[in-house]
Amino acid sequence: MPSFDYLADRLAELSSQHRRRSLVPRRPEGVEFVDASSRRLINFGSNDYLGLATSRPPIESLPSETGSTASALVCGWTPLHQQLADTIAKFESTESAVLFPSGYAACSGTVATLAEAGDVILSDALNHASLIDGCRLSRAECVVYPHLDHEFVANVLKQRRHEFTRVWIVTDGVFSMDGDVAPLAALSDIAEQFDASVIVDEAHGTGVLGETGSGLCEALGVKDRVAIRIGTLSKAIGCQGGFVAGPAVVTDYLVNRCRSLIFSTALAPTTVAAAITAFELLESEPERRQRVQSLAKHVRDQLSLSTTCAIENSVPIVPLIIGEDANAMTATESLMESGFFVPAIRPPTVPSGTARLRLSLSASHTDVMVESLLNAIKRCGINVG
Repeated sequence: MPSFDYLADRLAELSSQHRRRSLVPRRPEGVEFVDASSRRLINFGSNDYLGLATSRPPIESLPSETGSTASALVCGWTPLHQQLADTIAKFESTESAVLFPSGYAACSGTVATLAEAGDVILSDALNHASLIDGCRLSRAECVVYPHLDHEFVANVLKQRRHEFTRVWIVTDGVFSMDGDVAPLAALSDIAEQFDASVIVDEAHGTGVLGETGSGLCEALGVKDRVAIRIGTLSKAIGCQGGFVAGPAVVTDYLVNRCRSLIFSTALAPTTVAAAITAFELLESEPERRQRVQSLAKHVRDQLSLSTTCAIENSVPIVPLIIGEDANAMTATESLMESGFFVPAIRPPTVPSGTARLRLSLSASHTDVMVESLLNAIKRCGINVG
Protein backbone atom coordinates (compact mmCIF):
# COMPACT_ATOMS: atom_id res chain seq x y z
CA MET A 1 0.00 0.00 0.00
CA PRO A 2 1.39 3.47 -0.89
CA SER A 3 2.37 5.84 1.88
CA PHE A 4 0.24 8.90 2.51
CA ASP A 5 2.70 10.49 4.92
CA TYR A 6 2.92 13.51 2.65
CA LEU A 7 -0.75 14.21 3.33
CA ALA A 8 -0.14 14.01 7.08
CA ASP A 9 2.69 16.53 6.63
CA ARG A 10 0.41 18.89 4.77
CA LEU A 11 -2.28 18.59 7.43
CA ALA A 12 0.31 19.33 10.11
CA GLU A 13 1.32 22.45 8.21
CA LEU A 14 -2.31 23.57 8.07
CA SER A 15 -2.56 23.05 11.82
CA SER A 16 0.50 25.21 12.41
CA GLN A 17 -1.12 27.98 10.34
CA HIS A 18 -4.45 27.74 12.24
CA ARG A 19 -6.08 26.67 8.95
CA ARG A 20 -6.88 23.00 9.51
CA ARG A 21 -10.58 22.25 9.40
CA SER A 22 -12.69 19.34 10.54
CA LEU A 23 -16.29 18.20 10.45
CA VAL A 24 -18.13 18.92 13.70
CA PRO A 25 -21.49 17.20 14.38
CA ARG A 26 -24.06 19.79 15.42
CA ARG A 27 -27.68 18.97 16.28
CA PRO A 28 -29.97 21.69 14.90
CA GLU A 29 -32.85 22.92 17.02
CA GLY A 30 -34.49 25.76 15.14
CA VAL A 31 -32.22 28.79 15.05
CA GLU A 32 -30.01 27.17 17.68
CA PHE A 33 -27.89 24.02 17.69
CA VAL A 34 -26.13 21.82 20.20
CA ASP A 35 -22.48 21.23 19.37
CA ALA A 36 -20.19 18.27 20.04
CA SER A 37 -19.36 19.70 23.50
CA SER A 38 -23.08 19.83 24.38
CA ARG A 39 -23.08 23.61 24.19
CA ARG A 40 -26.33 25.20 23.06
CA LEU A 41 -25.44 28.02 20.68
CA ILE A 42 -27.53 30.56 18.79
CA ASN A 43 -26.58 30.03 15.16
CA PHE A 44 -25.33 33.12 13.34
CA GLY A 45 -23.43 31.06 10.79
CA SER A 46 -26.05 29.52 8.51
CA ASN A 47 -27.46 30.65 5.16
CA ASP A 48 -31.06 30.10 6.31
CA TYR A 49 -31.84 33.77 5.68
CA LEU A 50 -35.63 33.46 5.76
CA GLY A 51 -35.85 30.70 8.35
CA LEU A 52 -37.41 28.34 5.81
CA ALA A 53 -35.01 25.49 6.57
CA THR A 54 -35.63 25.46 10.30
CA SER A 55 -38.75 27.51 11.09
CA ARG A 56 -41.44 26.90 8.50
CA PRO A 57 -44.93 25.42 8.77
CA PRO A 58 -45.12 21.63 8.36
CA ILE A 59 -45.24 20.50 4.72
CA GLU A 60 -48.33 18.50 3.89
CA SER A 61 -48.42 15.59 1.42
CA LEU A 62 -44.71 15.07 0.88
CA PRO A 63 -43.95 12.41 -1.75
CA SER A 64 -43.24 8.96 -0.37
CA GLU A 65 -40.27 8.47 -2.68
CA THR A 66 -37.02 9.33 -0.90
CA GLY A 67 -34.96 9.39 -4.10
CA SER A 68 -35.40 10.23 -7.77
CA THR A 69 -33.78 6.89 -8.79
CA ALA A 70 -31.90 8.26 -11.81
CA SER A 71 -30.54 11.27 -13.63
CA ALA A 72 -33.03 13.78 -14.97
CA LEU A 73 -32.61 12.62 -18.56
CA VAL A 74 -33.10 8.93 -17.80
CA CYS A 75 -36.20 8.85 -15.60
CA GLY A 76 -35.48 11.10 -12.61
CA TRP A 77 -37.42 14.14 -13.88
CA THR A 78 -40.93 13.94 -12.39
CA PRO A 79 -43.98 16.22 -12.74
CA LEU A 80 -42.84 17.82 -9.47
CA HIS A 81 -39.47 18.66 -11.01
CA GLN A 82 -41.22 20.27 -13.96
CA GLN A 83 -43.54 22.19 -11.63
CA LEU A 84 -40.56 23.55 -9.68
CA ALA A 85 -38.70 24.51 -12.87
CA ASP A 86 -41.80 26.33 -14.15
CA THR A 87 -42.22 28.05 -10.79
CA ILE A 88 -38.62 29.28 -10.88
CA ALA A 89 -38.92 30.52 -14.47
CA LYS A 90 -41.99 32.54 -13.51
CA PHE A 91 -40.28 33.81 -10.36
CA GLU A 92 -37.21 34.89 -12.38
CA SER A 93 -39.27 36.25 -15.31
CA THR A 94 -37.42 34.04 -17.79
CA GLU A 95 -38.54 31.69 -20.55
CA SER A 96 -37.25 28.61 -18.82
CA ALA A 97 -35.38 27.11 -15.89
CA VAL A 98 -33.63 23.82 -15.22
CA LEU A 99 -32.70 22.15 -11.93
CA PHE A 100 -29.27 20.98 -10.79
CA PRO A 101 -28.21 18.77 -7.85
CA SER A 102 -26.50 21.76 -6.18
CA GLY A 103 -25.70 25.40 -6.70
CA TYR A 104 -22.07 24.39 -7.14
CA ALA A 105 -23.00 22.03 -9.98
CA ALA A 106 -25.15 24.73 -11.59
CA CYS A 107 -22.37 27.34 -11.53
CA SER A 108 -19.44 25.18 -12.53
CA GLY A 109 -21.39 23.25 -15.14
CA THR A 110 -23.03 26.25 -16.78
CA VAL A 111 -19.85 28.27 -17.22
CA ALA A 112 -17.87 25.25 -18.41
CA THR A 113 -20.56 24.33 -20.94
CA LEU A 114 -21.33 27.73 -22.43
CA ALA A 115 -17.82 29.20 -22.66
CA GLU A 116 -15.79 27.59 -25.44
CA ALA A 117 -12.41 27.76 -27.15
CA GLY A 118 -12.12 31.13 -28.83
CA ASP A 119 -14.21 32.85 -26.14
CA VAL A 120 -13.09 34.93 -23.19
CA ILE A 121 -14.47 34.94 -19.65
CA LEU A 122 -14.09 38.04 -17.47
CA SER A 123 -14.39 36.80 -13.90
CA ASP A 124 -14.47 38.83 -10.67
CA ALA A 125 -11.47 38.14 -8.44
CA LEU A 126 -13.70 37.19 -5.51
CA ASN A 127 -16.12 34.94 -7.37
CA HIS A 128 -17.27 31.75 -5.68
CA ALA A 129 -15.13 28.65 -6.15
CA SER A 130 -17.86 27.06 -8.28
CA LEU A 131 -17.61 29.84 -10.85
CA ILE A 132 -13.82 29.70 -10.73
CA ASP A 133 -13.89 25.96 -11.38
CA GLY A 134 -16.29 26.50 -14.25
CA CYS A 135 -13.84 28.95 -15.80
CA ARG A 136 -11.01 26.45 -15.40
CA LEU A 137 -13.03 23.61 -16.90
CA SER A 138 -14.02 25.63 -19.95
CA ARG A 139 -11.67 25.99 -22.88
CA ALA A 140 -12.08 29.75 -22.96
CA GLU A 141 -9.42 32.25 -21.97
CA CYS A 142 -10.11 33.63 -18.51
CA VAL A 143 -9.27 37.17 -17.43
CA VAL A 144 -9.70 37.75 -13.69
CA TYR A 145 -10.58 41.37 -12.99
CA PRO A 146 -10.07 43.24 -9.70
CA HIS A 147 -13.05 42.93 -7.38
CA LEU A 148 -16.02 45.01 -8.61
CA ASP A 149 -13.84 46.90 -11.12
CA HIS A 150 -16.16 47.29 -14.09
CA GLU A 151 -13.84 49.88 -15.66
CA PHE A 152 -11.14 47.19 -15.89
CA VAL A 153 -13.63 44.98 -17.72
CA ALA A 154 -14.44 47.75 -20.17
CA ASN A 155 -10.77 48.49 -20.82
CA VAL A 156 -9.99 44.83 -21.54
CA LEU A 157 -12.80 44.66 -24.06
CA LYS A 158 -11.84 47.94 -25.70
CA GLN A 159 -8.41 46.52 -26.36
CA ARG A 160 -9.18 42.88 -27.07
CA ARG A 161 -12.83 42.33 -28.04
CA HIS A 162 -11.85 41.61 -31.65
CA GLU A 163 -9.81 38.59 -30.55
CA PHE A 164 -12.76 36.54 -29.29
CA THR A 165 -15.85 34.86 -30.68
CA ARG A 166 -17.97 35.40 -27.57
CA VAL A 167 -17.49 37.28 -24.31
CA TRP A 168 -18.84 36.12 -20.96
CA ILE A 169 -18.88 38.42 -17.93
CA VAL A 170 -19.23 36.15 -14.89
CA THR A 171 -19.88 37.39 -11.38
CA ASP A 172 -21.46 36.64 -8.05
CA GLY A 173 -24.43 38.89 -7.37
CA VAL A 174 -23.94 39.08 -3.61
CA PHE A 175 -20.43 38.05 -2.61
CA SER A 176 -20.71 35.36 0.02
CA MET A 177 -17.76 36.30 2.23
CA ASP A 178 -17.99 40.09 1.96
CA GLY A 179 -21.70 40.84 1.70
CA ASP A 180 -21.10 43.41 -1.04
CA VAL A 181 -22.85 43.44 -4.40
CA ALA A 182 -21.75 43.38 -8.02
CA PRO A 183 -22.19 46.53 -10.17
CA LEU A 184 -24.67 44.78 -12.45
CA ALA A 185 -25.99 47.93 -14.14
CA ALA A 186 -22.48 48.96 -15.20
CA LEU A 187 -21.60 45.41 -16.27
CA SER A 188 -24.82 45.24 -18.29
CA ASP A 189 -23.90 48.51 -20.02
CA ILE A 190 -20.52 47.05 -20.93
CA ALA A 191 -22.08 43.81 -22.13
CA GLU A 192 -24.41 45.67 -24.45
CA GLN A 193 -21.60 47.85 -25.77
CA PHE A 194 -19.34 44.90 -26.56
CA ASP A 195 -21.89 42.22 -27.48
CA ALA A 196 -21.18 40.17 -24.33
CA SER A 197 -23.32 38.00 -22.08
CA VAL A 198 -23.56 38.41 -18.31
CA ILE A 199 -23.87 35.36 -16.06
CA VAL A 200 -24.82 36.12 -12.45
CA ASP A 201 -24.77 33.73 -9.52
CA GLU A 202 -27.70 34.86 -7.38
CA ALA A 203 -27.05 32.32 -4.61
CA HIS A 204 -27.17 34.87 -1.78
CA GLY A 205 -29.67 37.25 -3.39
CA THR A 206 -32.47 34.82 -4.24
CA GLY A 207 -35.30 35.17 -1.73
CA VAL A 208 -33.68 38.14 0.00
CA LEU A 209 -33.33 41.06 -2.41
CA GLY A 210 -35.74 42.74 -4.78
CA GLU A 211 -39.42 43.63 -4.58
CA THR A 212 -40.52 40.01 -4.95
CA GLY A 213 -37.29 38.45 -3.65
CA SER A 214 -35.94 37.21 -6.96
CA GLY A 215 -32.51 38.67 -6.24
CA LEU A 216 -30.01 41.40 -6.96
CA CYS A 217 -30.93 41.63 -10.63
CA GLU A 218 -34.46 42.59 -9.61
CA ALA A 219 -33.23 44.98 -6.91
CA LEU A 220 -31.04 46.80 -9.44
CA GLY A 221 -33.61 46.73 -12.23
CA VAL A 222 -31.56 44.63 -14.65
CA LYS A 223 -33.58 41.40 -14.86
CA ASP A 224 -34.23 41.98 -18.56
CA ARG A 225 -30.53 42.69 -19.21
CA VAL A 226 -28.97 39.66 -17.49
CA ALA A 227 -29.94 36.70 -19.62
CA ILE A 228 -28.49 33.89 -17.50
CA ARG A 229 -29.09 33.75 -13.77
CA ILE A 230 -27.93 30.93 -11.53
CA GLY A 231 -29.45 30.26 -8.14
CA THR A 232 -29.49 27.83 -5.28
CA LEU A 233 -32.28 26.22 -3.30
CA SER A 234 -30.09 25.70 -0.24
CA LYS A 235 -29.92 29.20 1.22
CA ALA A 236 -32.97 31.46 1.52
CA ILE A 237 -35.16 28.76 -0.05
CA GLY A 238 -34.17 26.43 2.80
CA CYS A 239 -33.86 23.20 0.81
CA GLN A 240 -31.14 21.77 -1.45
CA GLY A 241 -30.23 21.99 -5.11
CA GLY A 242 -29.52 24.62 -7.74
CA PHE A 243 -31.04 26.07 -10.88
CA VAL A 244 -30.33 28.05 -14.02
CA ALA A 245 -32.96 30.45 -15.35
CA GLY A 246 -32.76 32.03 -18.77
CA PRO A 247 -33.73 31.69 -22.43
CA ALA A 248 -35.21 28.31 -23.35
CA VAL A 249 -32.44 27.72 -25.88
CA VAL A 250 -29.84 28.06 -23.09
CA THR A 251 -31.53 25.66 -20.67
CA ASP A 252 -32.18 23.21 -23.52
CA TYR A 253 -28.51 23.32 -24.46
CA LEU A 254 -27.51 22.68 -20.84
CA VAL A 255 -29.83 19.67 -20.71
CA ASN A 256 -28.02 18.29 -23.75
CA ARG A 257 -24.42 19.24 -22.99
CA CYS A 258 -23.87 20.13 -19.32
CA ARG A 259 -22.04 17.26 -17.65
CA SER A 260 -22.84 18.25 -14.05
CA LEU A 261 -26.53 18.03 -14.91
CA ILE A 262 -26.52 15.06 -17.29
CA PHE A 263 -24.42 12.74 -15.13
CA SER A 264 -25.93 13.55 -11.72
CA THR A 265 -28.92 11.93 -10.09
CA ALA A 266 -31.89 14.29 -10.11
CA LEU A 267 -33.03 15.97 -6.90
CA ALA A 268 -35.12 13.85 -4.55
CA PRO A 269 -38.89 14.42 -4.95
CA THR A 270 -39.17 15.30 -1.25
CA THR A 271 -36.64 18.10 -1.72
CA VAL A 272 -38.43 19.34 -4.83
CA ALA A 273 -41.79 19.41 -3.04
CA ALA A 274 -40.27 21.35 -0.15
CA ALA A 275 -38.79 23.89 -2.57
CA ILE A 276 -42.15 24.41 -4.28
CA THR A 277 -43.77 25.26 -0.95
CA ALA A 278 -40.85 27.59 -0.14
CA PHE A 279 -41.50 29.65 -3.27
CA GLU A 280 -45.16 29.82 -2.26
CA LEU A 281 -44.09 31.19 1.13
CA LEU A 282 -41.87 33.79 -0.54
CA GLU A 283 -44.99 35.22 -2.11
CA SER A 284 -47.37 34.83 0.83
CA GLU A 285 -44.99 35.87 3.62
CA PRO A 286 -42.95 38.86 2.40
CA GLU A 287 -42.46 39.81 6.05
CA ARG A 288 -39.70 37.20 6.27
CA ARG A 289 -37.67 39.08 3.66
CA GLN A 290 -38.48 42.43 5.24
CA ARG A 291 -37.46 41.13 8.66
CA VAL A 292 -34.02 39.88 7.64
CA GLN A 293 -33.30 43.05 5.67
CA SER A 294 -34.21 45.14 8.71
CA LEU A 295 -31.92 43.06 10.94
CA ALA A 296 -29.05 43.42 8.48
CA LYS A 297 -29.38 47.20 8.41
CA HIS A 298 -29.57 47.36 12.21
CA VAL A 299 -26.49 45.19 12.76
CA ARG A 300 -24.45 47.18 10.26
CA ASP A 301 -25.49 50.43 11.92
CA GLN A 302 -24.60 49.17 15.39
CA LEU A 303 -21.18 47.93 14.23
CA SER A 304 -20.50 51.06 12.16
CA LEU A 305 -20.31 48.96 9.00
CA SER A 306 -23.01 50.66 6.94
CA THR A 307 -22.14 51.69 3.38
CA THR A 308 -23.56 54.22 0.97
CA CYS A 309 -25.31 51.40 -0.92
CA ALA A 310 -28.82 50.83 0.49
CA ILE A 311 -29.11 47.41 -1.16
CA GLU A 312 -25.80 46.29 0.30
CA ASN A 313 -26.87 47.36 3.77
CA SER A 314 -29.85 44.99 3.54
CA VAL A 315 -27.71 41.94 2.71
CA PRO A 316 -27.80 39.49 5.67
CA ILE A 317 -24.06 38.73 5.45
CA VAL A 318 -21.97 40.96 7.71
CA PRO A 319 -18.20 40.30 7.62
CA LEU A 320 -16.22 41.19 10.74
CA ILE A 321 -12.68 41.47 9.39
CA ILE A 322 -10.15 40.37 12.01
CA GLY A 323 -6.93 39.93 10.02
CA GLU A 324 -4.77 37.12 11.34
CA ASP A 325 -6.04 33.56 11.34
CA ALA A 326 -5.22 32.88 14.99
CA ASN A 327 -7.04 36.03 16.10
CA ALA A 328 -10.13 35.04 14.13
CA MET A 329 -10.14 31.62 15.80
CA THR A 330 -9.82 33.25 19.21
CA ALA A 331 -12.71 35.58 18.42
CA THR A 332 -15.05 32.81 17.29
CA GLU A 333 -14.24 30.76 20.40
CA SER A 334 -14.90 33.76 22.63
CA LEU A 335 -18.34 34.17 21.13
CA MET A 336 -19.06 30.47 21.50
CA GLU A 337 -18.25 30.75 25.18
CA SER A 338 -20.89 33.51 25.28
CA GLY A 339 -23.47 31.28 23.57
CA PHE A 340 -23.16 32.35 19.93
CA PHE A 341 -21.85 30.64 16.82
CA VAL A 342 -20.27 33.08 14.37
CA PRO A 343 -17.83 31.09 12.21
CA ALA A 344 -14.26 32.10 11.51
CA ILE A 345 -13.48 32.20 7.78
CA ARG A 346 -9.82 31.74 6.89
CA PRO A 347 -7.69 31.36 3.78
CA PRO A 348 -7.98 29.96 1.21
CA THR A 349 -11.67 30.88 1.40
CA VAL A 350 -10.64 34.53 1.84
CA PRO A 351 -7.32 36.26 0.98
CA SER A 352 -4.44 35.99 3.44
CA GLY A 353 -4.51 38.65 6.11
CA THR A 354 -8.30 39.04 5.91
CA ALA A 355 -9.50 36.25 8.20
CA ARG A 356 -12.90 37.18 9.50
CA LEU A 357 -16.04 36.26 11.34
CA ARG A 358 -18.94 35.82 8.92
CA LEU A 359 -22.09 36.94 10.70
CA SER A 360 -25.22 35.65 8.94
CA LEU A 361 -28.69 36.84 9.88
CA SER A 362 -32.00 35.04 9.66
CA ALA A 363 -35.60 36.14 9.87
CA SER A 364 -35.83 33.60 12.71
CA HIS A 365 -33.44 35.57 14.91
CA THR A 366 -35.29 37.50 17.61
CA ASP A 367 -34.43 41.05 18.61
CA VAL A 368 -33.15 39.74 21.94
CA MET A 369 -30.80 37.29 20.19
CA VAL A 370 -29.38 40.01 17.94
CA GLU A 371 -28.91 42.55 20.74
CA SER A 372 -27.27 39.91 22.91
CA LEU A 373 -24.85 39.05 20.11
CA LEU A 374 -23.96 42.71 19.56
CA ASN A 375 -23.27 43.09 23.29
CA ALA A 376 -21.12 39.94 23.24
CA ILE A 377 -19.06 41.26 20.33
CA LYS A 378 -18.34 44.43 22.29
CA ARG A 379 -17.76 42.56 25.55
CA CYS A 380 -15.28 40.20 23.90
CA GLY A 381 -13.32 43.16 22.56
CA ILE A 382 -13.69 42.09 18.93
CA ASN A 383 -12.49 44.99 16.82
CA VAL A 384 -13.70 44.96 13.24
CA GLY A 385 -12.69 46.95 10.20
